[in-house]
Amino acid sequence: MQYAQKLDEIEKKYAALELSMADPAIISDPVEYRKVTKLRSDLEEIVGKYAEWKQANKDFLEAKQMITDPELSEMASEEISRLEPQLAKFEDELKLLMLPKDPNDDKDIVLEIRAGAGGDEASLFAAELFRMYTRYAELQGWKVEVTSTSESGAGGMKEIMALISGKKVFAKLKYEGGVHRVQRVPATETQGRIHTSTITIAVLPEMDDVEVHIEPKDLRVDTFCSSGPGGQSVNTTYSAVRLTHLPTGVVVSCQDEKSQIKNREKAMRVMRSRLYEIELEKQLAASGAERRTMVGTGDRSEKIRTYNFKDNRVTDHRVPGLTLYQLDQIIEGAVAPLIEAVNGYFNAEKLKQQLN
Repeated sequence: MQYAQKLDEIEKKYAALELSMADPAIISDPVEYRKVTKLRSDLEEIVGKYAEWKQANKDFLEAKQMITDPELSEMASEEISRLEPQLAKFEDELKLLMLPKDPNDDKDIVLEIRAGAGGDEASLFAAELFRMYTRYAELQGWKVEVTSTSESGAGGMKEIMALISGKKVFAKLKYEGGVHRVQRVPATETQGRIHTSTITIAVLPEMDDVEVHIEPKDLRVDTFCSSGPGGQSVNTTYSAVRLTHLPTGVVVSCQDEKSQIKNREKAMRVMRSRLYEIELEKQLAASGAERRTMVGTGDRSEKIRTYNFKDNRVTDHRVPGLTLYQLDQIIEGAVAPLIEAVNGYFNAEKLKQQLN
C-alpha cells in the first residue's frame, strides 16, 4: 500500500503512547496523563483500521499463493474475489483517517440562512432549504433549535438562524456554507418564465465559554416583546433578547423561546460562534492565508450550488462533474448523497496536499 510506511510510523507512536500510560511519572501527573491519553485516543481508530488491512492483506497474499494448487484454486479464487473489494475499502478509509483532524469536526453548529437576490422567491427558497436541512438533521438523529426568524410577506423566510447539535454536525455540514442559487418558475409567474434567486448560508462551529470568553462589560443586553409565533405570550412579555458585543458591533437576537433566560442562553451560543469566526478571519489575514468566505453579497453570479427545478437537477460548482438529477428527493431531505460527495471531494484534495 502507498502509505504503509507512514502507517507503520503511526503504529509505533501508538505503541509508545501505550507504554507511556503505564509510566508512574506520567500517571502521577494528571495534565501529562490526559495529554498522552488524548494522543493515544486520536490514533486508536487508524491503528485499528490498519490492523484490519494488514490481516486482510495477509489473507489475500496467501490466497494468491494457493491459486496455483489445482485442489485449492477454486477456493482461493473465491477468497481473492472477497478480499479485493475489502482491501480497497480499508485503504479508502485509511486515507481519510490519515488526514489532519479538524478540531471543530465534533462541534455543534450555528446555521444561518438569509434570502439574497430575488425578493419573495428568494425568501421562499430560504424556507425550503431550511426545511431540507431540518429533515436531513432528523435522519441523522440531530437536534434543531431555532433561535430567530424573519418572515416575508409571501410566507417565506428573509432570515432564519438555528442551533444544530448531534454527532459530527460540523464535520458533515461545514461545506454547505456559501451562495445557493435556485432556477424555477415562481408560482406567481403567469408567463412561465424561469427566475433566478439566491440565498446565503453560513455554517459556524459552536464555541463554549472557555474557547471564546465574553466579558460582561463588553455586552449590552436589550429585551423586547416577541413578534413571531408563540401563542398568548407574544407581544405581552419581554422574553425576546438582543445582545450587542460593543467592541465588534456584532448583534444577535433570539425570540424563539417564551423564556427570557432560554433566549439569552441561545443568543450567547450564537454570539460566541460569530466572534470566533471574526477572530479566525483576523488570524488568517495576519498570516497571509487565503480563505474562501462562506457568505458573499448574495449576488446571482456568486454561487457554490444551483438547484434547477425544471430539470430536477442539482449542480455543485466546486466539485468537477457533480450533478445529481434528484432535486425532488434532495429538497425533501434526502441530501446525504450530495453532502457526502462534496465532503469526499474536499477530503481527497486535502489528502493530495498532505502527500505533496
